[in-house]
Amino acid sequence: MRFLINSFLILFALFSSSLQAADTGWLQPAKTGWMSDNTPMHAQVRLLSSTQQDDGKIDILLDVKLDDGWKTYWRSPGEGGVAPEIVWSTPVDTIDWQWPAPGRFDVAGVSTQGYMGDIIFPITVSSKDKLDKLTGVLTLSTCSNVCILTDYPFELDLTEPAPADFTWAFNQAKGAVPPTSGLVEQAKAGFANEKLVIELQKNSGSAWIKPNIFTDVVDGAVLGVPVIKTSGNSLTAIIDVSDDWGEESPNLTGKTVSFVVTDGDISQQISSEVTPFTGTISPNGAGSAISLWQVVLFAVVGGLILNLMPCVLPVLAMKLGSVLMVPQGEQKTIRRQFLLSSSGILVSFWLLALLMTLLRVGQQAVGWGIQFQNPWFIGFMVLVTALFTANLFGLFEINLGSKANTRLATAGGQGNSGHFWQGVFATLLATPCSAPFLGTAVAFALAAPMSELWLIFTALGIGMSLPWLLIAAFPAIAKLLPKPGTWMLKLRAVLGLMMLVSSLWLISLLIPHFGATYSTAIAMIFLVLLVVFIAIKKGIKAAIFPLVLFTLFAGTFVWMTQGQQAGSRSLVKDTVNWQPLTEQAITDALAQNKRVFIDVTAEWCVTCKANKYNVLLRDDIQQLLGEPDVVALRGDWTKPSPEITAFLQKRGQVAVPFNQIYGPNLAGGEVLSTILDRESLISVMNQAKGATK
Repeated sequence: MRFLINSFLILFALFSSSLQAADTGWLQPAKTGWMSDNTPMHAQVRLLSSTQQDDGKIDILLDVKLDDGWKTYWRSPGEGGVAPEIVWSTPVDTIDWQWPAPGRFDVAGVSTQGYMGDIIFPITVSSKDKLDKLTGVLTLSTCSNVCILTDYPFELDLTEPAPADFTWAFNQAKGAVPPTSGLVEQAKAGFANEKLVIELQKNSGSAWIKPNIFTDVVDGAVLGVPVIKTSGNSLTAIIDVSDDWGEESPNLTGKTVSFVVTDGDISQQISSEVTPFTGTISPNGAGSAISLWQVVLFAVVGGLILNLMPCVLPVLAMKLGSVLMVPQGEQKTIRRQFLLSSSGILVSFWLLALLMTLLRVGQQAVGWGIQFQNPWFIGFMVLVTALFTANLFGLFEINLGSKANTRLATAGGQGNSGHFWQGVFATLLATPCSAPFLGTAVAFALAAPMSELWLIFTALGIGMSLPWLLIAAFPAIAKLLPKPGTWMLKLRAVLGLMMLVSSLWLISLLIPHFGATYSTAIAMIFLVLLVVFIAIKKGIKAAIFPLVLFTLFAGTFVWMTQGQQAGSRSLVKDTVNWQPLTEQAITDALAQNKRVFIDVTAEWCVTCKANKYNVLLRDDIQQLLGEPDVVALRGDWTKPSPEITAFLQKRGQVAVPFNQIYGPNLAGGEVLSTILDRESLISVMNQAKGATK
């Protein structure tokens, strides 16, 4: 509003007085090959100037009027466009072109910085020579659905004296130029992990209202759109940095970055030397710099949550079964067993950290749960769970020789290695699960320096082993279990059924790799062998109930695999017209003024399934995603996909599920919570919707 008032006052002052100052009038563009006499022009351009002062300086006002829907560009246009430029025919020694605070325009994933409406640029040039006139050519880029680059030749007569109010008008135009103080009390710029971090403290302790940051060009670097988060009078902006080819970022440490920060009608020009950033950069694009201790806390909580996920439940069941075998009152035995399992969890997370380190050194793609994209790994897990299932059903017992027993006893007791491997097994099954805290911690770890990566994975291991450590610290908790009896055999059978379900789930993960027919055959052979061995071990009569139960399991498995092969595994039909996920699909949808809902999922991702059944298959969500202005895009990460991996990494993600929403009012996209919430999804979709015509 202040800018519009200033513009009006300037024009009133200039055109209400006799124009004795140099005035080009409204300029006509230079004729080019594409332009005819009837070509419509979407910009009006005029220059006015003072006379040359004793020190050789000449003040100029460049007035640009743009038609509705058209824009021109700031001194640093952003990802597209060309800044206005004057090529002088008259020799001038210095040029001081001052720029009002710009706005940001995001269209189809391209972000630019510039102006709309009426813009007045104050310009000061100087020359050692006494000049009678100034001549040159203004090149102006204007864009709407198309972009036009137009030349405006001009000549300013400096022999006429300037009117008394020209100086006032020139100063009013300078009032729209961001000053170097007044808004920000303290500014810092840091660089780490290909990101520029700008931290600002607002003056007077007042809170930020509607801030924005517009960055100047840095030699050899391309700066992305700032992602801003505020807290009171503090502001943190995270800016992605790459080189001119979109590849690895140059090191900005030691360089000076220049930018304009605005908050409503108030603005300030800031230059700051870039120093190494010592805080923690949030890798999920949330726009906040969080400290390392917060990420460590996220990791501990995320690891703890893993114990509640369905992936780990069978292993906890096995651990419960092992406690039942310990005689009452032998607290030392319980403590040793749970400490061994905890150490298995920690060692597993250290091995995962080592794997991620090797992959990063080899510049390979990394992600949480990517081992479940490998059919051989899944096959190995099927074999392990099948053996555990048979063991819990009492079909075999592992009896070691005397030498092995002696070796284990000297290491601290018979069966110690088994408890250690239970912790390892729990960790392996936990990796497909990505809870909110876990996703943040893992994403940070995979993008952080190596030392911090190892710290985060250690915190994950500690968090996951907390329940196990609790029993190790207070073995008396185990006394709350009932006394041993025949119920233990029934409970062991229940635990066996839980492990059987886990094994069948793992077999279903082989479908994308080998097809439904072969995967179903594997499941059927497994179930038949279980019934046969139960009959051999315990008699025909004992095998009748397992036969009936396993037949139900087999029917359910066939129904689900056939549903998966047909694209639906739900009693509720998915009516959404899902399209393949590509960056181009997002760009095309935004160009058509449509909203975009993105769902990146995988068959091995348990959280993805929870999101699907709890939120995405609800009637109101199905109806929302089926609206005419909504494009639903789905990416499948079940098997390795360089395109999906690149898509996730571009957004700082390393795990699924991943959901994001774009729209006319949300061109930058908003990432949803890992565990979808119906109300939040609807709210963001409504926020993304453009104005109805």
